[in-house]
Amino acid sequence: MGCFLITLQRKFYVVTEEEIKEGKVVDVYFLRTLKTMKRLGISKKEVVAEIAARSLPKSRIPPHEPWKWGVLAGVEEVVKLMEGKKVDLYSLPDGSLFHPKIPIMRIEGPYEEFGALETSILGFLCSLSGVASAAAHVKIAAGGKPVINFGIRRNHPAISLAIERASIIGGCDGSSGILVEELGFKPVGTMPHALMVIAGDQVKAWRAFDEAMPKEVPRIALVDTFFDEKAEALMAAEALKDRLAGVRLDTPRSRRGDMEEIIREVRWELDLRGYKDVKIFLSGGLDEYSVARYAEAGADAFGVGTRITGANPIDFGMDVVEVEGKSIAKRGICSGSKDLFRCPECLTYSITPKGAQAPVCDRCGVEMKPAYVKMLEKGKVLVDFEVVSKLRERTLSQLRKLGLLKS
Repeated sequence: MGCFLITLQRKFYVVTEEEIKEGKVVDVYFLRTLKTMKRLGISKKEVVAEIAARSLPKSRIPPHEPWKWGVLAGVEEVVKLMEGKKVDLYSLPDGSLFHPKIPIMRIEGPYEEFGALETSILGFLCSLSGVASAAAHVKIAAGGKPVINFGIRRNHPAISLAIERASIIGGCDGSSGILVEELGFKPVGTMPHALMVIAGDQVKAWRAFDEAMPKEVPRIALVDTFFDEKAEALMAAEALKDRLAGVRLDTPRSRRGDMEEIIREVRWELDLRGYKDVKIFLSGGLDEYSVARYAEAGADAFGVGTRITGANPIDFGMDVVEVEGKSIAKRGICSGSKDLFRCPECLTYSITPKGAQAPVCDRCGVEMKPAYVKMLEKGKVLVDFEVVSKLRERTLSQLRKLGLLKS
């Protein structure tokens, strides 16, 4: 049995931005493919590759059918990865709603320029679109009420900011990580149970929090540490009076009981004593199914973690559909370079052969508009990257237009 000397040079097993850009995040078979292509003298052939989702993850809402749409994220990262390569890139922009089988991106150029980058290209799109899509479905379930990403602890810390950004693209109103300020959002958070447990007294802890925090930090008391949620909510209200902005219920699943009734009871008791302005913030193992029920019961805002940051990736795939101007593709994939059009009224898509005339929407009777944005020409970036707040608004505006989200 052989012995191997392993030299650990990384403090954490994190791939750097430079290594991603250099193409070092790659499945080995792509490198072997390029080597074989070079032997055949075909690696420089001009090809067209398209990226589309094979399928979408299942909803948590019964009957647990696959989502009919997702939210695109990761396009900016792909463009930055491909910058400097001799390729043209057309894509739907980040924050676009998409459906299975719709080609969300088209890449044109010599295969050797981008073939080995497929691993990272799909990694950006699959992971981040999964997070953005889950966030959007939770936001809809909340009926438009605030949804905060509480889940960066569920991922490797190296990708926390990318995950937070994707969750905001999907419609989240904020996130708990402090680096989210780089995206133009203030981090959102309350307090952990550890504060009350170590202080040994919840009232003492709430009052100390009130004294320690600057005025702009909302006073939201965690109210299920030692006593019943209703009892601690009233204790917090009496302790902080009109400074109390809200109470957070974070009861572990094993002790939830009928959470909808707990929410109603807390709301009733607060209202009865004149604390109608105190909001009920809910967290702990939530998904779109439970959020919908609790929003109906009277919860005002939600902190959602694993369901968003641990979302299933979107099953995007990249396929060559044209080689040296000839339409050719593997079985199951329609060959030929394509254009994508979208109806400005109902937001449905239509796929046409590249260069075809814009179709008319069968449903609305209006001419569809080109959906792709040309983002790279021979490796030169043609677009200004949008701030995440604008991408979020793109997502939300589409959901409103489709009647999925209240104005």
